[in-house]
Amino acid sequence: MKIMLITGGSRGIGAATATLAAASGYAVAVNYNKNKEAAGAVVAAISARGGKAIAVQADIAIEADVLRLFETTDKQLGRLDCLVNNAGILEKQIRVEEITADRLNRIFAANITGQFICAREAIKRMSTKHGGNGGTIINVSSIAARLGSPDEYVDYAASKGAIDTFTIGLSKEVAAEGIRVNAVRPGLIYTDIHADGGEPGRVDRVKAALPMKRGGQPSEIAEAILWLASEKSSYATGSFIDLGGGR
Repeated sequence: MKIMLITGGSRGIGAATATLAAASGYAVAVNYNKNKEAAGAVVAAISARGGKAIAVQADIAIEADVLRLFETTDKQLGRLDCLVNNAGILEKQIRVEEITADRLNRIFAANITGQFICAREAIKRMSTKHGGNGGTIINVSSIAARLGSPDEYVDYAASKGAIDTFTIGLSKEVAAEGIRVNAVRPGLIYTDIHADGGEPGRVDRVKAALPMKRGGQPSEIAEAILWLASEKSSYATGSFIDLGGGR
């Protein structure tokens, strides 16, 4: 049984990916930061269907938490095959002229530093250079990396732009060590993250401007993530799948 670790796995895209991964035969480590109940519900649903999953609390912005997350996964599930770098945050909609260094540090710590440290730990376990069997890393970026999110989340968009560059560089660094690194760039998806930004109904407000005239579902992103995790995408690395409804 292959093992997948999903950061931010208690809700939205992470939870949908965990559910689909378990149905596809993976044992899943569902990471969460604060929402223990939601993570427990994801694990319970997987277990009820005969799958294997654990919930592990860790704030990926804290290096010691990341180390504990990976060590717990090692002990309870085994050697990692796939990391889904999904956890990320945004804060209230704001213009750059109002932004603070504290806000930038919070967002960059979670959305950039955390993904780097998680990837580092995954490589130590997967790389043939370290005695591993190879594996896959899928970074969850955003269409915002291309669009910039003016008047709303330029800091979030910039953090996702960093993840795009990270994906390209890391993919080349570890390609010969049996690790494929790719990314998905979701657009307007029905998840709770919009409420975190102060506008729970943002998808419905903006969807008419999309070529497809609708928001996306977390399950649609999960399908792309699982394809990138699988051998069906065996010749893809350093690649991006845009999932923005045509935007």
